Amino acid sequence: MKREYIKEQIRTIPDFPKKGIMFRDITTLIGDAKGLRYVIEEFVDRYKDMSIDSVAGIESRGFIIAGAIAKELGVGFVPIRKPGKLPYKTASYEYELEYGKDKVEIHIDAVKENEKVLIVDDLLATGGTMRAAAKLIETLSGVVVECAFIVTLRGLGGKEKLKGYKTFHLVEFEGE
Repeated sequence: MKREYIKEQIRTIPDFPKKGIMFRDITTLIGDAKGLRYVIEEFVDRYKDMSIDSVAGIESRGFIIAGAIAKELGVGFVPIRKPGKLPYKTASYEYELEYGKDKVEIHIDAVKENEKVLIVDDLLATGGTMRAAAKLIETLSGVVVECAFIVTLRGLGGKEKLKGYKTFHLVEFEGE
């Protein structure tokens, strides 16, 4: 019932950001008090007994959910950001996009050796950003417990790109 409600609250915007794409907009979900509560409850129920040390969130929508999960689990929050946004020394990981490259960064002291980290983002499509985030956690000698998403888009190769990492999502849509 909760997951059905969550899925119903996600707005689909045709042809955004370009023609042929069906954009899955979670702002309607997180703007709905009941929907936001259900999302956080579902994640907390899953992770409360997994001995997680911190929750990392990927900029920017992953921050919203990861921060709330971290608070409920009683652990710290680790931001994973686009280049140039973090004020202290950073480690970075560059990854391939369909038409170029991108990079994510983390403070070099954000994760301790063997720290168990849950990584959260709003949506899994092709998996490049999440894979880069997981590699960053490992670069700092952290352990990726799982990669968690509100939404997984089927058929875009995200799960294949994350092979070797445990993944979890609340709802699925066809990728377009």
